[in-house]
Amino acid sequence: MARLPKRIDRECLKKFLDSFDNVLTDCDGVLWTGDKIIGQANEALNKLHALGKKVFYVTNNSTKSRDEYVEKCKNLGFIAEKESIVSSSYVSAQYLSQMKFDKKVYVIGTSGITKELDEVGISYIGAEPDPLVENPVFRLKDTVQLEPDVGAVIVGFDGHFSFPKIMKAASYLENKDCLFIATNTDERFPLGKSGLVFPGTGCLVKAVETVAERPPVIMGKPSGNMFSVISTSNNLEPSRTLMIGDRCNTDILFGKNCGLITLVVLSGVTEMAHLEAWAASDDKEQHKLLADYYLPEIGDIFKLIHENYE
Repeated sequence: MARLPKRIDRECLKKFLDSFDNVLTDCDGVLWTGDKIIGQANEALNKLHALGKKVFYVTNNSTKSRDEYVEKCKNLGFIAEKESIVSSSYVSAQYLSQMKFDKKVYVIGTSGITKELDEVGISYIGAEPDPLVENPVFRLKDTVQLEPDVGAVIVGFDGHFSFPKIMKAASYLENKDCLFIATNTDERFPLGKSGLVFPGTGCLVKAVETVAERPPVIMGKPSGNMFSVISTSNNLEPSRTLMIGDRCNTDILFGKNCGLITLVVLSGVTEMAHLEAWAASDDKEQHKLLADYYLPEIGDIFKLIHENYE
């Protein structure tokens, strides 16, 4: 049986805090759900900041630009600057910029992606509703017009995802020189105790991937592309960096893939029953989902520091 994550308590608190200089934290399910703060998450992150830790907000969510994330963080009481926000849309834009991409991008997504493309001067099309209006659907082959000079397709979260968008993306990707980029492959968004399942970007990416018959380059966690952007800009030492997340197959696996210290919180997707099942499994791939530490929620860090140091 693999070792379960260790719960952070007063006995190991100092050793834990002394083990890292940098903090990468997921957002949805860790810091907030929608526009509601989870417990004392803001006080916890701000306390780590006050202790001299570099804090970065690392999210697979592609629906907001970095400027919009800064505004959200500040509205919810988190200390944040534009440079401390690392979203999958930002990493996607940086990926293209660093390769000196000079064509158009077909975007399945929102302004979170297009604003980041604007920042690096890359042109795009497609980021607007494109509903199915033809009936029957097979008439699309007579009406859809592809634009020239499209050299990449980016698939992010898109509430207006539609048959025409799948068709256009896959058609552009028939050109094998056309880049296929996915902001992330998250299966679902956490919705608390609503009883509803909110589909994530992963199902949209899989639809395009199935039709295009080729896999995308993934920008978000657990891909190392995201850490490459952060570490290159901020000179981060992996062994002195903590990754906090609620989703083990993205956040924690990302940390493991990049050689980071990992902390899972049980305020979002992952439950203790999941950790116990993975630890008891003979599958070593499931053991990779087990973090070094765990807490019910990130606000518990603030409580522990307050009770033991103040």
